[in-house]
Amino acid sequence: MTTIRDVAKRAGVSVATVSRALNGKGYVHEDTRKLIDKTIKELSYKPNEVARSLYKKKSRLIGLLLPDIRNPFFPELARGVEDEMQEHDFRLIIGNADENPKKEISYIETFKQNNVTGVISATNQTEMKHFEDLSFPVVFLDRTSNHYPSVYADGLAGGKMAAREMIRRGSKRICLLRGPVELKTAQDRFKGAIDELCNFNINFNVMTTASFTFADAEKAAAELFEKFPETDGVIASNDLGAAAILHEALKRGISVPEELQIIGYDDIPLSRLLFPPLSTIRQPAYDMGREAAKLLIQLLDGEISEHKNIQLPVRFIERQTTRKVENNG
Repeated sequence: MTTIRDVAKRAGVSVATVSRALNGKGYVHEDTRKLIDKTIKELSYKPNEVARSLYKKKSRLIGLLLPDIRNPFFPELARGVEDEMQEHDFRLIIGNADENPKKEISYIETFKQNNVTGVISATNQTEMKHFEDLSFPVVFLDRTSNHYPSVYADGLAGGKMAAREMIRRGSKRICLLRGPVELKTAQDRFKGAIDELCNFNINFNVMTTASFTFADAEKAAAELFEKFPETDGVIASNDLGAAAILHEALKRGISVPEELQIIGYDDIPLSRLLFPPLSTIRQPAYDMGREAAKLLIQLLDGEISEHKNIQLPVRFIERQTTRKVENNG
C-alpha cells in the first residue's frame, strides 16, 4: 500500500511538505503542489482519513448509528446512506448499538474522537441528552425527533393500509403486534391500524413487543396463539415479527392464508423468500438512506434549516400470506 513517504520520495520533497499540501496548512510553492498532486495520481495514493481528521480537526467521515445490524432492514438503510455519501466523497464509520443505550453513547464518543463531520442515527434513543452539545449535525433516519431533522416513512398511512387490506380479505378477529412504545414510527403504524379497525368495527387484540428483534418476535408468536387461538389475521410491527408468526402458525398446523392471514412491515429481502412469501407494507429503505445522507450534506453546506423533516410514502406488497380479494369468503 502506498504511503505518504512513498509520495514524498517520488516527488523529491519532504514528508512534511506533502502533508502541508494535502491538508492545506502552511506554504507550499504552486509548482511543488502540482508535482505532489501529479505524484499522488501516479501512485494512486489515498490519504488516511482518520489521521487527516485528527490533524485538521475535521474530516470526510460520517458516523452511522444502527440499532441492530442483524435485522435485514437496517443494512438496506445503510446501503442507501453509503451510496449517496460515496458520491460526495464521504466515508462511513458504522456503529451497531444492539438497542443498548450505553453502547450507543459509547459509539457517539467514538465518532467524536474520530472527528466525524456529522452523524446519521437510526437507533431507538432520540432524547436530547444523547446528542446535545455535539459539534456536528445529527440527522435521524427511520426515526423522528422534535429537535433534529429526520427522514422516515409514513407509518400512519402504512398502519391504515395494512388494516384495510386485512379487512378487504375477510379477516374478522385480528391481532396487532405493537412495536416498541418509545418509537414514534412504530406507534404511528399501530395508531393507523387501530383507527382503521375501529372505523370498520372489527374485533381485534393487541400484543406489544419490546423490540424489533426476531427473539422477541418468537416469544410473542408463541404467546399470541396461546392467548388468542381464534385469531384469523395478524398485522405485525415488522417483517421479522411476521416471519415469526408464520413459522409458529405452520408449526401448529394452521393454514396460511386460508385460516390465518399475515401482513408484515418493511419489505426486507427475506419477505419474498419465505414460504409462503410474505405480504407486507413496503418502506423504501434504500431511498430513505439516500435522503438522510442528502439532508446531512445540505446541513453541512448550510443550505437548509436544522428542523427539516422528510416523509416518504409506503405501499402494500401483495404476496401469498393474504388471500385474493375475490376469494375472501
